Amino acid sequence: MSMNVGSADAEDDVVSTINTTPLVDVMLVLLIIFLITVPVAIQTVKVTLPSETNVPTQTKPENIVISIDREGLTYWNQQLVPTNKELVDRLKEVAVIKPQPEVHIRGDKDARYEPVGRVVFGCQRAGIVKVGFITEPPPRG
Repeated sequence: MSMNVGSADAEDDVVSTINTTPLVDVMLVLLIIFLITVPVAIQTVKVTLPSETNVPTQTKPENIVISIDREGLTYWNQQLVPTNKELVDRLKEVAVIKPQPEVHIRGDKDARYEPVGRVVFGCQRAGIVKVGFITEPPPRG
C-alpha cells in the first residue's frame, strides 16, 4: 500500500482560494429560519382598534361616587366611610340592585395608591361589575 503525501514543493504553495462551504451552510440556515418565521409574523387577525376619546361622565342618580382625598380618607357620595369593612358592606348592599349602579372612583392625584387599590378590591369583593375612574381632561394647548 502506498500513500501520496505530496511533494516537498507543495508545502510552500499558498492556497489563495476561500473555502465557501461554511458560508453557504450559514446562509442556508438563515434562509430556512426566515422562511419559517415570516409567515407567522405576517398572519394577523384583522381588528379595528379603538381610538381614544374623552367621553363626559354621564351622571345618573343611581351612580355611586367614591372619593379618596390626599390623606387616604374614603368618601361615599361626600360622606366619610371610616373603615374598609363598612365600605365593602355598603357596596354589597348596592351590588344586588337591578340594574346594578356604576361605581365612579375619584382619587386625588397626590393620594397614595393603597387607598385607591382598597376601594377597587372592595368593589371586586362586593361583585360590582362597572367600576370607572374619574379624571380631569388633559390641558389643551
